[in-house]
Amino acid sequence: MRTFGPLFFSEAPLTHRTMSDPDLDFTVGESGASATYPMQCSALRKNGYVVLKGHPCKIVEMSTSKTGKHGHAKVNLVGIDIFTNKKHEDMCPSTHNMDVPSIKRLDYQLVNINDGYMCLMSDTGDIREDLRVPDSEIGREIEGKFEAGDEFMVTVIAAMGEECAVATKVLAGK
Repeated sequence: MRTFGPLFFSEAPLTHRTMSDPDLDFTVGESGASATYPMQCSALRKNGYVVLKGHPCKIVEMSTSKTGKHGHAKVNLVGIDIFTNKKHEDMCPSTHNMDVPSIKRLDYQLVNINDGYMCLMSDTGDIREDLRVPDSEIGREIEGKFEAGDEFMVTVIAAMGEECAVATKVLAGK
């Protein structure tokens, strides 16, 4: 009988981890919710959202071609990236699934702008200072209103691990 030397798993000892291990970090946890969910291509609609080439996009144009020799109608999608405003296109058979980003939209009151970062207050009074003023028309609008001393809300959109300020609106009480 031949021997083949040491077994591959005996080289490194197996370690048993418990929740009391000091090197495990449980201070930050995620809900386990996915950043996207599947939807049949034919169920997508204009002004809806879809992931095109890895980018969360708002659908601006959609057209369906007739069924061809192999029986699948194709859907041609054109979308604008919700963070960069770049145009993305994709084509998909109408019976296949495409990813739709889970989008969260929150309103914050702008408290201050410090070194290009916005100091935002939520409805519950929580302050966050980790969001940069966008380098776009919205960013210039935010800075202009702030310098004029206006009190206003900033709408922040979050999808697929990214966040960006996308709109402003005057406070309801003013």
